[in-house]
Amino acid sequence: MSTHDAAADWWGTAVSRIEPDVIELRGQPVQDLIGRIGFAELVWLMLRGERPEPRQAALLEAALVSSVDHGPHAPSIAVARMAVTCGVGLNNAVATGVNLLGDVHGGAGEQCVGLLEEIVTDGDAAAVVARWRARDKYLPGFGHRFHTRDPRRDPLLGLVERAVADGVVAGAHLRAALDVERLIAPVPMNIDGATAVVYAELGFPAPLARGLFVLSRSVGILAHAWEESGQGRRNKGPIPPSILPTWL
Repeated sequence: MSTHDAAADWWGTAVSRIEPDVIELRGQPVQDLIGRIGFAELVWLMLRGERPEPRQAALLEAALVSSVDHGPHAPSIAVARMAVTCGVGLNNAVATGVNLLGDVHGGAGEQCVGLLEEIVTDGDAAAVVARWRARDKYLPGFGHRFHTRDPRRDPLLGLVERAVADGVVAGAHLRAALDVERLIAPVPMNIDGATAVVYAELGFPAPLARGLFVLSRSVGILAHAWEESGQGRRNKGPIPPSILPTWL
């Protein structure tokens, strides 16, 4: 292999082709996509190398919309607002917020897809739930520290139910999630569980459930950082200066 070929192969990719006067995304010229494809469709194309059917794209878009924001109660939002008052740019503030989306805050969707996949494979929801609860009393995707019933649950699951009825998705992961909800009643599914159902039904692997959540929540993070940047505060901390932390 020549040095040129070795260097070219080093960053070989099927995602995009960039050459002088050429920009292709998954083999499709960008000029043929601009104005002709929605953002959710483009996300699907970039991640999976093919374009979704309209109903698939609509489900994906609904899930992305549902997770955009949860206010300064969410650590990722709060820290982005604080960051922008420290003199960093919007890119830094957004990155700061995104970097907080870990296993505890932001990772439950990925974990819930794993739970649902295990139930679908095992066929015994009660046994799988028992195994998961033996490791942790919290089940990812169920219950909410702020809402008694997450207002995003019903619209999303309603869309999935209609998609199942119309043959757009199979419904196995939806059934698994509803089985879990029945087993642990009255604890309802939350947004992480509802979006996990969508992503799993659409065939996205569990790690992409977190990636898609990050993509969605970054919109809210950006909006809050931008709003905070116009409020004139400097070095904003997590509590007002008039409130002093308890001395331990």
